[in-house]
Amino acid sequence: MKTTLKTKQLVMLGLLTAILLVMAYTPLGYLNIGPLAISFNVIPVALAAIVLGPVGGAVAGAVFGLTSFLQCIGVGGTSAMGVILFEINPIFAFVQRFVPRVLDGFLLGFIFKGVRKASNIYLSCAVTGFCSAFLNTAFFMAALVLLYGNTDYVRELMGGMNVILFICTFVGINAVCEMAASTLITGAVGSALYKARLIPPAVKSAAS
Repeated sequence: MKTTLKTKQLVMLGLLTAILLVMAYTPLGYLNIGPLAISFNVIPVALAAIVLGPVGGAVAGAVFGLTSFLQCIGVGGTSAMGVILFEINPIFAFVQRFVPRVLDGFLLGFIFKGVRKASNIYLSCAVTGFCSAFLNTAFFMAALVLLYGNTDYVRELMGGMNVILFICTFVGINAVCEMAASTLITGAVGSALYKARLIPPAVKSAAS
């Protein structure tokens, strides 16, 4: 039974990775508005973390991060901000695009497991979906400020605002839309995967 479940989960990871690649290289993955884009790629990352835990989430996050970095050099689309950041410092551009997505996916596996112990499957998946978008935005912007905060480009974007106000203002409606979409879709798809027995049942504590 466990072997069958693991096989299904690995197949699911492969499918989600393929979906990520399709979304990354088609208009399905991003809705470009201004210098930032609403990214729907956080959804497969959340689902991978739900199905396979922290490792699966990290793998999917790595795929997302790599495709995001490649956009800095025009592979699979172009990120206006990414191009500028790459020209300033290509190594920092890789770190800023890649590391936050891996960390996001890794943490989501623990978030789902933690919430699942105290809640039903839909809410657990929905919370994981919300956190996927929220943490992606938070880590992405934190890395931007940390790595490029002293550059003329980011200073001009900040316009004298403090870091917190800058992040909230800059991501704006993009982040809200991303979080809403990720919450609703991850909750619905995650529930369907649970019914299909692709998600292991919650582990009850010994006290219960």
